[in-house]
Amino acid sequence: MSLGTILLIVLILVLIGVIPAWPHARSWGYAPSGIVGVILVIVVILFLLGRL
Repeated sequence: MSLGTILLIVLILVLIGVIPAWPHARSWGYAPSGIVGVILVIVVILFLLGRL
């Protein structure tokens, strides 16, 4: 596995993990998952362009 593939898998797991589904995280809104989502999109674009 290349470093890009591992990074992509980790970011997907983090994106799933920051979904506000627990009582202590409901007040955070969707900001954490939005930030991780943007980072995931950037990494996917770099991965597809071969820059990662």
